[in-house]
Amino acid sequence: MGPTPEAAFPPCDGSPGLAGAQGSGSMAWWRLEMVCAPELEESLLWKLPTLGISRVALTHRPESPQRCLLLAWLPEIDWPAPERAELARALAPLGDPFGLSLPPLVWHRQDDEDWSLSWKQHWQPDPVGQTLLILPAWLEAPADQAQRRPIRMDPGSAFGTGSHPSTRLCLEALEALAEQRGGLGALAPLEGLRVADLGCGSGILALAALRLGACQVAAVDTDSLAIRATTENARLNDFTVDDGSRAPAQLRLALGSASTLEILLQGRPADLLLCNILAPVIEALSPSFRSLLAPAGVGFLSGLLVDQAPGLEKVLAAQGWRAQLVARQESWGLMRLEIRGDVA
Repeated sequence: MGPTPEAAFPPCDGSPGLAGAQGSGSMAWWRLEMVCAPELEESLLWKLPTLGISRVALTHRPESPQRCLLLAWLPEIDWPAPERAELARALAPLGDPFGLSLPPLVWHRQDDEDWSLSWKQHWQPDPVGQTLLILPAWLEAPADQAQRRPIRMDPGSAFGTGSHPSTRLCLEALEALAEQRGGLGALAPLEGLRVADLGCGSGILALAALRLGACQVAAVDTDSLAIRATTENARLNDFTVDDGSRAPAQLRLALGSASTLEILLQGRPADLLLCNILAPVIEALSPSFRSLLAPAGVGFLSGLLVDQAPGLEKVLAAQGWRAQLVARQESWGLMRLEIRGDVA
């Protein structure tokens, strides 16, 4: 990836949502653009909100997933030149753990931005794999994609919406599993499967599993905004969400991590475990996988860089798992997880 942003980097189809983008009245804005390496994406999404910058989007092109543009919108009145220079200094250390220099920040002034249109222009229907379609909530499926399985999404927060390579790898793995089980031509190829989603974000993986016919998904995240986004997106897709009543629901959600997910599963480990989070977090949570995934179950682990896979495989093997890197998009990889036959 080059160190300098291109002058006109086009927005990708299905880019992650814009957090907190609401009407701005007559306010003028700065639009920040920065090309960033894959290693820096998670750090930037964490750091910017802590600096008071919540209107953030990441754009990827599926055909060039290694190329990412970070976009952020800041009120002009709050960010004069000294504050913008200080922002660059505050972000610079994020590259140190990876031996990377932070790319230049490029600023564009925007007048009277209508935010209800600004962030929507980054979204178009986004076909994934053979049958899935990530569909912005305000759009209808194009005629040539009407036969795909729609997953309606609203970018209320800066969580994954399908454009990131790790998310696409997981979605394609779900389709591959569906093809193995009942064929993608079947109405519900994942019928009967109970799914656990550890770190649900926007809920896109949980919703894709339900769209492919899974009977129930239990999902957790440590961010309350993720729980809200997943709940809202589930309702956009007409999936039932557990509201505490006795009526069975397709989606059970809770704020928390692996121990909370175990509670949601009610003592019955899932048939499929989805975990699209960073490799160090996967490693830290891996001792809990035995209580989350049934002995004959399958796990899909993404969010890891390809060069992190060998180390993670060794950690999982020591715990009795057979973990194998089975797919990759540029520097991102997906591992398939199963219990080893000799320790089942």
